Amino acid sequence: MFGRKRKSHVTVQPYNPKTQIPVIRASICTGEQVAGFKDRETGKFTEAMLIRGEQNLGEFCTRYEVKQEDIKKEW
Repeated sequence: MFGRKRKSHVTVQPYNPKTQIPVIRASICTGEQVAGFKDRETGKFTEAMLIRGEQNLGEFCTRYEVKQEDIKKEW
C-alpha cells in the first residue's frame, strides 16, 4: 500500500558493437562492479547491470551477446 513501486520488468538496452564498447567499471574502494557500454566517440558510459559474481557476468554476456574476452575493465 505505502512505499515505492517496484519494477516488475527488465529493460534490455540495445547494444551496437559498431559504436559502443562493452566495459566493466570497478570501484577500487568498495569492489563494486557495474557492466555497461561506453560510446566510442563521446566516451559516455551507459550502465546495463550490476555484477556481483561470475553468474551475473555470464548473464550479461548472454543477454548482450558479448564474449568475456571483449569486455574491458576500468578502475
